[in-house]
Amino acid sequence: MSARTPVDPPPDSISGQGHGEFDLISRYFAPLAGPGAFGLGDDAAVLTPTPGRQLVFTADAIISGVHFLDDDPAGDVAIKLLAVNLSDLAAMGAEGVGYLITTAWPRKLDEAWIAAFAQGLAEGQAAYSVVLLGGDTVATGGPLSLSLTAIGELPANTALRRNGAHVGDNIYVSGRIGDAGVGLRILRDGLTGGEPADREQAIERYRRPKPRLALGRCLRGLATACIDVSDGLVADLAHLAEQSGARMRIELERVPISPLASLIGGAAGAIVAGDDYELLFTAAPANETRLFAAAREAEVAVTCIGQVLKGQGAEVFDHLGNAVVLDHGGYRHF
Repeated sequence: MSARTPVDPPPDSISGQGHGEFDLISRYFAPLAGPGAFGLGDDAAVLTPTPGRQLVFTADAIISGVHFLDDDPAGDVAIKLLAVNLSDLAAMGAEGVGYLITTAWPRKLDEAWIAAFAQGLAEGQAAYSVVLLGGDTVATGGPLSLSLTAIGELPANTALRRNGAHVGDNIYVSGRIGDAGVGLRILRDGLTGGEPADREQAIERYRRPKPRLALGRCLRGLATACIDVSDGLVADLAHLAEQSGARMRIELERVPISPLASLIGGAAGAIVAGDDYELLFTAAPANETRLFAAAREAEVAVTCIGQVLKGQGAEVFDHLGNAVVLDHGGYRHF
């Protein structure tokens, strides 16, 4: 895990607090390193793939004020950074192995924040059975920016893709949709209403998403196409439809939504909110019994919400068969 520092850092920088970048790495991140990372003393890690299995790689970045709030707890930010990447592995049916992390610390960031961040990473590693393998650390005059590359593995030729849906397949989603969107609005906008327990859960879902790794593994050989819901259910449904060259129609009333969805426009608001990190997938109706059994094994609820049809695009209908007009189609990165 390499370290770089700008020339002549200001007195109030992290470097000016008595600890250089290499000391920060040694103090907070080397204890998280796994086999092959050499205690983060080298520039790269060495992995030996398990015979008969393929490696899976994914990378995501999160930036303060864009993907998380400036006052979110450091440990929660670490969990979220790790979880959003592991969710991509889950969507391919992979198991987590390890990760590389690149951190761009603002020069005035308190070292205590970094310590709490590292503690959050340790918690995530224990929960999801992954280890730190390396990365890079720099100082910046801009916002706190964090990037993570997750590495997973799965049996050869079993990866779930976005392009395998067939006409006649059912469309399913795991868990519940809209909780994270409500949580963001509570924290960012001071949204009021709802039961305290539901509000706390919504905030938890926003700050600490749970990647559906166990379900993803169970879907190998059952799902025909799969994606994780990060940009919003409708937006990610459109991605599946485009990659599979199909028309995907869901029924709004069948979507399992947050008990606080009414605070953000009801079901129509929930399906365009992001950060759910549930799995959205297709499967043949003949596999439904096995699919629900797999979901029970993974201890995650799964709901059938629609069907794959001939044509192209993503559609939402109400219980009367009328098309639902949405304000927007989900989160846009640009």
